[in-house]
Amino acid sequence: MTIQGGLRRMDNYTTAIERFREWQDTAANTAGIVDPTAMTLATATPDGRPSARTVLLKQVDAEGFVFYTNGNSRKGRHLAANAHAALVFFWEPLMRQVLVEGAVQPVSAAEADSYFASRPRLSQLGAWASRQSEPLASRAAFDRQVEEAEARFDGSSVPRPPHWGGYRVWPDMIEFWQGREGRLHDRERYYRGDGGQWEWTLLNP
Repeated sequence: MTIQGGLRRMDNYTTAIERFREWQDTAANTAGIVDPTAMTLATATPDGRPSARTVLLKQVDAEGFVFYTNGNSRKGRHLAANAHAALVFFWEPLMRQVLVEGAVQPVSAAEADSYFASRPRLSQLGAWASRQSEPLASRAAFDRQVEEAEARFDGSSVPRPPHWGGYRVWPDMIEFWQGREGRLHDRERYYRGDGGQWEWTLLNP
């Protein structure tokens, strides 16, 4: 491990994930950062039209970065047709950003069931009630959909809807950005080379 441009060089995926966790832990303990798990998720249609929105990271490990959503939503439809995504974490008080790009796969049913069971009951009901990304006549109409879901599962646990699950982004690139004065930022990138091995490089700011 050497010091390069203010950042510690680390040459493989495992240590890149360790750094991400260090940065996220620091963000979790920094005033002004409301939710260090918030990330911009960018997807694209099969013809390359991009779309982005903010979602929450629920897990990161050797297998990748995991988030959950309605599979019938706009992002779910994009990922079904074009299973690649980009993630952006920006922790402004720290002047730190992490970019992640890679292929996307659904998590297992067991993983999705386990996470869904841990959610608050109202969030579970909302997963049944919301026809996410579809036009809505009024807020009152949505409230009725929630009431219908509540009545449907009255007195019982709420199972995971078949259209709701998780996605894992398996990175082929992770980039760390540390802001510095005069916009003379530090940037370093971990990426999969032609042979599938992880490589490292500094980037111009």
